[in-house]
Amino acid sequence: MKQTKSKRNELKVFISSRESKCDECKEELGKKAWITLTEEKGALCLSCADLDNLVFLPSGDAALTRRSRKHSTLSAVVLKWSKARKRYERQGLLVEEAALKRAETVCLADEDTRAQRRIREADRRAELDLAYIRRFAEVIRQFYPKCPAETAQSIAEHACAKYSGRVGRSAAAKALDEDAVRLAVIARVRHVETRYDRLLMSGWDRVEARLCVEDAVRSVLAKWQGNEGW
Repeated sequence: MKQTKSKRNELKVFISSRESKCDECKEELGKKAWITLTEEKGALCLSCADLDNLVFLPSGDAALTRRSRKHSTLSAVVLKWSKARKRYERQGLLVEEAALKRAETVCLADEDTRAQRRIREADRRAELDLAYIRRFAEVIRQFYPKCPAETAQSIAEHACAKYSGRVGRSAAAKALDEDAVRLAVIARVRHVETRYDRLLMSGWDRVEARLCVEDAVRSVLAKWQGNEGW
C-alpha cells in the first residue's frame, strides 16, 4: 500500500521533443524544454510548476540517486520519449541541491563518485553566465537590501542556470525586470523558508499549497525589504 501511494505522488518532468510553450506564463520554451503536464493547465515550465528550485542528477549512479531522493523533500523523475523503443525512458532525477550534496558526502569514499562530482561541478560552472548572474544578484540586493549576500548569489545562480524552465532565463529576467527578479526571490523563499515542498510531496494541490504558505513568504520578503513591522 505504501508503494502505491508513493507512485501516485511521484512527480514527473518531461523533456519535450517539439516546440513547447508554457500554458500558464505563455513563455516560448523551444525544443527540448523541461515541462510538466497537468490535466487542468496543460504544459507548465518548471518555474510555473514550482520545480525550478531543483537540480538535475542524471541516471547512472544508483546509490547516489537513492540517497539524494531520500534526503530531498521535493523530487521529480525526468523522462524523455524514445523513438526507437516507443516509450518514455528515465533520464534522471530532479532533487534539492542540498540533498544531492548530502548524498555525495555520504558517497565520497568512492573515487568514482568524487570524479562524478567534479564533472557535475564543471558542468554547472559551464552553465553559468557569471556576469549576468552578478548583475542579477545585485538587483536582488537593491530590491531586498536585507537579503544576505550569499543568499542573493545563490538565488541568482539557480534562477539563471542555462536550461529551460527557470525564471532567470526569461526575456524579462534578462532585462532585469523587477517582477522577474521578484518571482525568483519568491520561489526561493517558498521552497526553502516554508513547508511548501512537504505539502507538494504529500499530495497537496499546487495552488492550495501556495495559499497555505503565502503569509510565511510575505513575512520573509518584508524582513528582507527592511519592513520590520510586518
